[in-house]
Amino acid sequence: MKLTGWLIYNGGLSTPKFNDYAALMQRAARLRGAELTAVANDELLVSTDGVIRLKTDLKEPDFIHFADKDLLLANALEREGYRLYNRARTIELCDDKRLMHQAFAGYGVPQPLTILAPMAYPKIGYRNTSFCRQAADVLGFPLVVKEAFGSFGEQVYWVETMAELEELAERLAGVPHLYQQAVTESFGSDVRINIVGSQAVASMKRTAEGFRANVTAGGTTEPYDPTNEEIKAAIAAARAVGADMAGVDLFTGTEQPLVCEINSNPHVRSIIECTGVPVHHMMVEKMLQGRVLS
Repeated sequence: MKLTGWLIYNGGLSTPKFNDYAALMQRAARLRGAELTAVANDELLVSTDGVIRLKTDLKEPDFIHFADKDLLLANALEREGYRLYNRARTIELCDDKRLMHQAFAGYGVPQPLTILAPMAYPKIGYRNTSFCRQAADVLGFPLVVKEAFGSFGEQVYWVETMAELEELAERLAGVPHLYQQAVTESFGSDVRINIVGSQAVASMKRTAEGFRANVTAGGTTEPYDPTNEEIKAAIAAARAVGADMAGVDLFTGTEQPLVCEINSNPHVRSIIECTGVPVHHMMVEKMLQGRVLS
């Protein structure tokens, strides 16, 4: 029986990078005798009576590769009984860095010391930012400020003084964010380990001139042989958020592995070209096996 899947993406992000990702996944599916149809999230409407399909010729999916962050749609599809890769809760935990770090803490995943910024209402902000001094006393300088929602290493700030921290806190008032111990040993470099199922399938080191090592931000890559401790940390991070497949970023140069973050929808082109490992084929195989076994 030929299995059919949907690859759900954001209708506003039909960029060359995403189109390349979709084509990679679709070719991998075809090689396994499956069909993977790209479906934009705005081609599906969530209603109180279920998910409305704007395209009437869409085949019912046996599985869904949810490559977006539309949580309301993901939850609605799960309520209708569809198996999502990754699940809605996983996407939610990975999308909000505050929830992600709390999930890591609950699972014992090694990570830098992190303090969540107090909630502030948009256009109201903070009455004062005295909490910044306490955060700086705990974390020390330099420290890193991260907006809770961001991708490709953006919305991340390197802070070296109290004046910078207070100015940034005031500017981000109403924007969910956090404060984190800076891992100076890993300035400008990190390790990406791709997890499929419970296995580390590919790894590369990324290096850049600035403190963010993302390839999108101009970083270079080289194959990397992770230690057993790094592999364990990456797998633990994936399990903490319930990920079927993910990209886990670790800091380098530290005495023990420290997880920076986990991505539930990592683009895989760079790690495929860097390592030669067909990560996309492994991801498709995971989804097909899960559908057969469910």
